[in-house]
Amino acid sequence: MHAPHLFVDISAHGFGHLAQAAPVINALAARVPMLRLTVRSGLPQAKLHERLRCGFSHLEARSDFGYVMLDAMRVDLAATAEAYRRQHADWEQLVDEEARFLADLRPTLVLSDVAYLPLAGAARAGIPSVALCSLNWAELFAHFFAAADWAPPIHQQMLAAYNSAEFFLRLTPGMAMTDLQRRRCIAPVAALGADRRQALRRQLACHANERLVLIAFGGIDTRLPIADWPQTTGIRWLVPQAWRLRQANTADFEPLGLPMIDLLRSVDAVIAKPGYGTFAEAACNATPLLYVRRQEWPEQDCLIEWLHAHATCAEIGEAELRAGCLQPALADLWQRPQPRPPLPTGADEAATALLPWLAAAATPVGDPPSAP
Repeated sequence: MHAPHLFVDISAHGFGHLAQAAPVINALAARVPMLRLTVRSGLPQAKLHERLRCGFSHLEARSDFGYVMLDAMRVDLAATAEAYRRQHADWEQLVDEEARFLADLRPTLVLSDVAYLPLAGAARAGIPSVALCSLNWAELFAHFFAAADWAPPIHQQMLAAYNSAEFFLRLTPGMAMTDLQRRRCIAPVAALGADRRQALRRQLACHANERLVLIAFGGIDTRLPIADWPQTTGIRWLVPQAWRLRQANTADFEPLGLPMIDLLRSVDAVIAKPGYGTFAEAACNATPLLYVRRQEWPEQDCLIEWLHAHATCAEIGEAELRAGCLQPALADLWQRPQPRPPLPTGADEAATALLPWLAAAATPVGDPPSAP
C-alpha cells in the first residue's frame, strides 16, 4: 500500500488563501490517515501550523505574487503590470522548471490556491491537479489590464494554465469565473472557532460592559492611526502587536495566545477589509463585522453581497475608519438580530471531490482503483 502524496501550493497574498485551503486539507487528512502532505507557501511556518491539523513538509517559496500591494486596501498597478510582464517573458522556461520540480517530487495530486504556475507544470509533467479559490488571477488580470496591448498573450497563458486542471473548485461566495471550462461551485469554506469569550475577558480584565473589537486586515500590513482616535468608553481594540500601541483601550492580540479563528469567534465585532477568509469566517462564526471597501478590487462585490445576506454587517467609509468614528456603527450592529450562520460545508465537498485520486493511490497492490 502506498501513502498518497498531496502537494499544495498556497498563495502568500495575505492570509485568506490559507483560510480557504486549510479546512480542505484538514478534511482530507481526516479521511486519508496515511496522507503525506507537502505545502509550498511563502507564509510563515507558524501561521501554517496554526491552521493545519496534520503533519506536513514546508517548502518556503512563492510561485505567485498575486498583486503588488501598497497596503491592504490599494493595488500598485504599475508594479503589478511590470511583475506580470517579467514573469511571462520566460513563461515556457518557468513551466519546464516547474514540471521538472513536480516530476522529482512525484505527488499523487497537486492542489493550488490559487497560483497557476503549478497547474501548468503539473499538466506538463502528467500529474493531475485541481485549483481551489474564490477568485483567480486571470480574471483579476483581465479586469485591470485587458485594454493593454501587451496583456492578451499573458492572459491566454494564465487561462490555459487554469483550464489544464482537472477542475477548479470555485468557493461560495466567489467571482463568476465564466472563462474557466471546468468550474465546480461548492459551498462556503471556513474554520469554526471555539468560543473562549469568558476566558478572553478574564485574561484582559475586561469591565462588565466593555466590548472587544478585533481589527484584522489580514497578512498585508496596514496601520490605522488609533493613537489619534477620540477616546472611546466601553470598547477595547484588539490590534496587531507590530502597531506598538500602548493605550488603555487597546491590547495586542498575538500575546493572547489564541488561534485567530478562536479570537474571531470570541470577540464582539471585527473590523476588516473585504476578503474571503475574514468574511466567511465572521459569517459562519456569527461575529458581527464592519468593513471598509478596497480601492478597485473586483472580488469584493460578490463577497459584500453574500455577507449582507448571511451575517450582521455594515459598511463604513475610509474617512470614518481613519478618524475612529466607529461607535455609532458598532452600536447599531449590536442592536440587530443575528441571522442564522451559514454552514461551511464546502471543505467536505472539496475533500470528496479530491478523494478519488488519493484513495486510488492508497489502494493495496492488486486491488483495482476507482476512477476519479
